[in-house]
Formats: sequence, C-alpha cells, structure tokens
Amino acid sequence: MKSAYELAMERLEQSDPSAKKSLSDEQKAKLAEIDQVFEGKIAEREIFLKQKLEEALSSQNMEEAEQVRTQIASERARLEEEREDEKNRVRES
Repeated sequence: MKSAYELAMERLEQSDPSAKKSLSDEQKAKLAEIDQVFEGKIAEREIFLKQKLEEALSSQNMEEAEQVRTQIASERARLEEEREDEKNRVRES
C-alpha cells in the first residue's frame, strides 16, 4: 500500500509532464552557479541589515529594530524568489 506522500507525488508527476525531463550537465552547472551567486547576495544583505539591527538595538530604538527585522525577512524572500525565477529559466531552456 502506498503512503499519502507517494500518491501525491504520483499525481504531481501526472499533472506536470516536464517533471520527468532530466537536466544536462550544463544546466546543472548553471543552477549551482545561480545558487552560489544568490547565497552571496543574501549573505551580503543580511550582514548589512544585521549591522543596522545591532545599531537600533544598542540605541534601544525598538521601532526601528522591528522595521529592520521586517526588511531582513522581505529582502531574503525577494532574493529567494529571484533565485527561483532564474533557476526556472535555466530549467526551461
């Protein structure tokens, strides 16, 4: 008997015919490069924003600290979305 997960994966494969398409070595290399570039971008933004967060916390400006926390989360989400868009373009080519 198959688990619910296995059944769901089968249904997903049936609904997405491109899921079975394998990637070339060139595409895999491009995907790895995209991951590396975006990890760097994410780290750069987080370092910068965490410095701003530390400054806000040291001056006990809680409102600004919360804004920086929100900005960190939104920047990470934006960059993750950009990364997935780039990777999808490579997968479709």
